[in-house]
Formats: sequence, C-alpha cells, structure tokens
Amino acid sequence: MDRNENTNRTPPMPVSRLLIIFGLVLVALGLLWPVIGKLGLGRLPGDVVIERQNFRLYVPITTSLIVSAILSLVLWLINR
Repeated sequence: MDRNENTNRTPPMPVSRLLIIFGLVLVALGLLWPVIGKLGLGRLPGDVVIERQNFRLYVPITTSLIVSAILSLVLWLINR
C-alpha cells in the first residue's frame, strides 16, 4: 500500500469551523445559565469554596468532572 494512498479517513475540520462551533456552544451555555443554576450545577459536593473577609476562592472540581464527562459523551456520539 502506498503511503500517499487515500484511505477512508475524513479530512480534518478547519479551525474556522471549530471556532464557530465553540462560539455557538458558549452562546448556548450563556442562554441556559439560569436553568443550569436551578439544577444545582456548581454547588455540588466536592466543589471547593474558601471564603475569607475580602477573598473568595471557588474550585468546581465535581462540576468540572461532570461537564467533562457529558461533553466527552456528546462528542463521542457526534463522531460515530
């Protein structure tokens, strides 16, 4: 088999298309933010909140894991 022979691979997605998709996802998340807040996402057990007098540190560990798992599943289903 020749190295340059075309296989059944799909061509890579152009960067401009990826940026447009990423932008649309961000807009959708912004519009859905009130609904996401009502679901309790962002205040899950495992999310670290440190509050001091003039300081607040929020590290959403559990929320990040859940969002990552959901996005991985959605992208896996799209690429099937």
